[in-house]
Amino acid sequence: MPDPSQDVRNKVLGRKAEKLICRYLKRRGYRIAAKNYVTPFGEADIVALSRDGTYCFVEVKARTGDPLVSPLEAVTPEKRERYRMIARCFCAQQRREVSVRFDIASVLNGEVEYFEDAFL
Repeated sequence: MPDPSQDVRNKVLGRKAEKLICRYLKRRGYRIAAKNYVTPFGEADIVALSRDGTYCFVEVKARTGDPLVSPLEAVTPEKRERYRMIARCFCAQQRREVSVRFDIASVLNGEVEYFEDAFL
């Protein structure tokens, strides 16, 4: 049976990691367009607008200790497809053509590793 207290710890860890990544992106000139952007297809942790006008859909992976799976491997093909559908919803709301990319941000023991264009 799943440990409810572990679920709470994971959610807290995830929210802290998302805040850290938002600060990381802002320091690099990004504007945060949305946090926890929800669609019928799922949720994007962060949608950020880069300096060149590209909307970046960021999946945040938070870990403690030594992870067994790399952040890039942790985003499954199914999750990648959900992100593509989420991006389509977002773009439809913009009512104009926009450029998008899919990034993965990893937070391991407070250290950030950021992967631009992590998948198509």
